[in-house]
Amino acid sequence: MTLHKINKKIVGYKVLSKDSAEAVQQAEAEKPSLESMHENVERPEVLLGSTYKIKTPQSEHALYITINDMILNQGTAHEERRPYEIFINSKNMEHFQWVLALTRVISAVFRKGGDATFLVEEMKAVFDPRGGYFKKGGVFMPSLVAEIGSAIESHMKHIGMIKPEKMTDHQKQFLAEKRAEFEAMHGESDASAFPEQAVLCNKCSTKAMVLMDGCMTCLNCGESKCG
Repeated sequence: MTLHKINKKIVGYKVLSKDSAEAVQQAEAEKPSLESMHENVERPEVLLGSTYKIKTPQSEHALYITINDMILNQGTAHEERRPYEIFINSKNMEHFQWVLALTRVISAVFRKGGDATFLVEEMKAVFDPRGGYFKKGGVFMPSLVAEIGSAIESHMKHIGMIKPEKMTDHQKQFLAEKRAEFEAMHGESDASAFPEQAVLCNKCSTKAMVLMDGCMTCLNCGESKCG
């Protein structure tokens, strides 16, 4: 006989017959064994990969970030795509040592399993003491490491690990009206960029915050100093 110690308050009980107990055991035995990412998972011969290009004003050579993914529980309702390894290549050898170390550490975290999305916020919070830069679209990057983190974030959103925050139709309409109102007063801007007068938004790190009706409002994410 196996004894079980009860550490919680009993809120209900049910006496199982021999038949019902066998049915429960059979149901548990028939449950599919779901595969999850762990450090001992066997690497398949073929992995799905995506490559992201980073071109900063701090270097004449671009960085190419390749993230390879594994498909877990393929062909089932629990199928999911998870990153397995990362490679970063560039003709610029100035950062070779720490970039190589970074790829090995990130790949190890990927293969460890669990929630690896924390990497994004940690990397995006790294700043360069020499100063950051603005990428296309007016988004501020405090460092090269932060932009690598941004590329990993884009990939995680693409495979469904991070759920992007979607604005409602009402929010989109509000921002469109605010932008049209601002451009009517100060002149039209490039459709792919925000007004030149815009300043950096502390919430989305995009140079898209303008003064409207005596209140600073971000035309990218809707952040407002007036609530």
